[in-house]
Amino acid sequence: MFDLITGKARHIPSKPGVPLLVSMSAQLALVGAIVAPVLFFVGALPEVPTMMAFVAEAPAPPPPPPPPAPPAAKTPTPPARPAPTTGAAPIEAPAAIQPERSIDPGDIGVPGGVEGGIPGGVVGGVVGGLPSDIPPPPPPPAPAAPRAPIRVGGQIQAPALAKRVEPVYPDVAVSARIRGVVILEANVDKDGRVVEVKVLRTANVLLDAAAITAVRQWQYRPLILNGLPEPFVLTVVLTFDLRDS
Repeated sequence: MFDLITGKARHIPSKPGVPLLVSMSAQLALVGAIVAPVLFFVGALPEVPTMMAFVAEAPAPPPPPPPPAPPAAKTPTPPARPAPTTGAAPIEAPAAIQPERSIDPGDIGVPGGVEGGIPGGVVGGVVGGLPSDIPPPPPPPAPAAPRAPIRVGGQIQAPALAKRVEPVYPDVAVSARIRGVVILEANVDKDGRVVEVKVLRTANVLLDAAAITAVRQWQYRPLILNGLPEPFVLTVVLTFDLRDS
């Protein structure tokens, strides 16, 4: 307003075409710089196939079904047996009355007999008579084998000696100054008596005989196992020694 007053007013150009043209040129250049790289990269991308197909082998056919089981054999039904008519009450009334059958005197039973017995049999006997072939009686059971004597030792202790007889030193052995140890094995029965003597280790024939004679006269207490007396075997050691008086 002051410019109008002072007379120094500025006049706006009436033809603004040049600035507009310059602005449009600059915008087109900017758009071309942005779009050109995009079009370059888009043209370099690989083409995507429109459809992809995968081919695989056909599956094997299923195995055939097993054959049907054969039909079960039917068990033949036994024929029905006719109901006995003898001695049974009639189901239907007879059309006519038949005369009674004559009875043979030999078929007449006796008091005390049974139905189905044999004519001329014994009253109170077995129906059908006794079998002709009677099986023999079964053989008697075999006797049990005697048990072996129990060997004394370990947890089984020898019973106490009730009677002991000392061996007699033979005079010939004393004169010959024969000495030694005799080991015997004695078998004792259930009552504790020595029934058998065997030499396990010999010292001399004279000393062995004296030892056997003495041990045969020994008497032991019975060996009780599970409440029963049992025979047993034990070892006896006798020493023959000469000492000068």
